Amino acid sequence: MDYGHLALALAVLPIIFGVINLRHIPRLQGTPPAGTLVSILIPARNEAANIAACLDAALASTGSAVEVVVMNDGSTDGTAEIVAGYAARDGRVRLVEAPHLPPGWTGKVHACARLAEQAQGTHLLFIDADVRLAPHAAAAMAAHAASNHIAMVSAVPRQIIRSLGEGLTVPFINFLLFSYLPFGGRAVHRKPSLAAACGQLVLVERLAYEAIGGHASIKGVLHDGIALARLFRERGHDTEIVDGAPLATCRMYENFAHAWGGFIKNAREGMATPVGLPIWTVLLAGAHIWPWALLPNIEAVVTILLMFALRAAVTWRSGEPWWTVPLHPLTVLVALAIQWTALVRSMLGLQAGWKGRAYPATKGI
Repeated sequence: MDYGHLALALAVLPIIFGVINLRHIPRLQGTPPAGTLVSILIPARNEAANIAACLDAALASTGSAVEVVVMNDGSTDGTAEIVAGYAARDGRVRLVEAPHLPPGWTGKVHACARLAEQAQGTHLLFIDADVRLAPHAAAAMAAHAASNHIAMVSAVPRQIIRSLGEGLTVPFINFLLFSYLPFGGRAVHRKPSLAAACGQLVLVERLAYEAIGGHASIKGVLHDGIALARLFRERGHDTEIVDGAPLATCRMYENFAHAWGGFIKNAREGMATPVGLPIWTVLLAGAHIWPWALLPNIEAVVTILLMFALRAAVTWRSGEPWWTVPLHPLTVLVALAIQWTALVRSMLGLQAGWKGRAYPATKGI
């Protein structure tokens, strides 16, 4: 078997998807119809270091009326006091306390469900406390949803990456989305298995959200964005991934250990399944890692150059740092290591923990 030709063949798929998705992902602008109110909903658990900057950005929103509701989910730091100070100064801000977490729910999903009950808006914009919205983001997302009759609009914010550990892990999110997802999560296709979303930045049309049962319908999941997008599509609604770099920024993790733990948590409901992961390993390792072992084979050289070119294009479009591009083969290797670790832990029945809570092992969705 000519392994060089095989590696090159495995590179064709991400190149085709990447070119199409990078070209067609929507970049939003515009303002929503009169009467639109966007409820910016923020679940917060020990976010004292983040919440003030998050609120400052949300309150700077233009183009649409907004309200900001923060749910303090059992914080033991100064999160609640900071939000209370904002609420005292600005009537658009409300602080609510999360009820006790019921059995069978995950923390963030429960907080989002309770936030939706408190919201008064025509559109609900769920964001994480480490997200910084651009001034036009809320209005542009609501306008896109309204003008295109899309029930759920989501995006990956431009990721702030400052450490080597982040550079080895975080860029894989956009690379996988652009290079391996047919249609890139766009609304041109309603197949639930091809739905995509990023839980950091999700806007839903309120009536459609209530019609599908909201977060209560996915109460036991950890990867809420993808689960919610699939549910919308299963119930006949359109969902869409849009260009997130102009809409918001986010620093997900601060070091490798933090990133490792976070991605293992999400992997349990994504790629890390007994059937799917071996296939993903062939696709990813075959195109991005194996060619290095075949050097100086000419097909391997071509494959490596093509993969770096694709990674550079994704990095440019997503606004991530250029210094992460040379790390690409290691990024894929680390991603596979995370997925396999998550799968083994799940098969052994080991719990996943996040922000002081432990959740039982799952087999994926």
